[in-house]
Amino acid sequence: MSDTSIDIVVCDERLTPDPLGALYWRAEETLIVSDLHFEKGSSFAKRGVMLPPYDTRTTLTRIAALTRRYNPKKLISLGDAFHDVGAETRMDVDDGKMLETLMKACDWLWILGNHDPEPPERFAAETACERKIGPLIFRHEPRAIGAAGEIAGHLHPCARVISEGRMIRRRCFAAGDNRLIMPAMGAYTGGLNILDEAFDRLFEFPVAWVMGEEGVYPIKGKRLAADAPHTGRETRSRRMATKNAS
Repeated sequence: MSDTSIDIVVCDERLTPDPLGALYWRAEETLIVSDLHFEKGSSFAKRGVMLPPYDTRTTLTRIAALTRRYNPKKLISLGDAFHDVGAETRMDVDDGKMLETLMKACDWLWILGNHDPEPPERFAAETACERKIGPLIFRHEPRAIGAAGEIAGHLHPCARVISEGRMIRRRCFAAGDNRLIMPAMGAYTGGLNILDEAFDRLFEFPVAWVMGEEGVYPIKGKRLAADAPHTGRETRSRRMATKNAS
């Protein structure tokens, strides 16, 4: 883990963001991932959209690297681990074996999502719609109110960042107001700009913890940009820049 990353504090709990898109909760020896979307590629292929069939393996390789790095006792997957209810039956034999091996290495908790509302049969483990551990509550879809301590996924946050005269767009953790929205880890998952109105009901002024090659970096205010010209989003960007100018 690079020394350039800084812990994110949610309800006084320190969470280490990893540039591969996971959180490590050291106090609980728990690794947290979200929106893996296994077999999204094969789901698209069924509909005639041909994508390289390596998304599941790429995502599993990331998880394997994370488990080697942190050696967690528990792993929490925050929903939409499988792109649809038939995903586990389409998984490549070697990919299935790799997932089984990873699940044997630590306790596994599947939080159910909107893409995978039923527990996986082939990869059975503990499942829940949400789970509270200490001051933190883990669920797939973030709630608009009463969500102090919430760690959620679903929205696939990303940030468009102005850096040294150029614009870059990266996945990010969205944090603030004692809650955090995880980035999607799935290889074929897209991202929703943190300045999109979907985040308005969740944060007043969110911080984008942007995933870089070597670390995760907090970005806010005038360095964040909307994806496309839009009066509402531009106004919000200016509000953020004014508040965070210092």
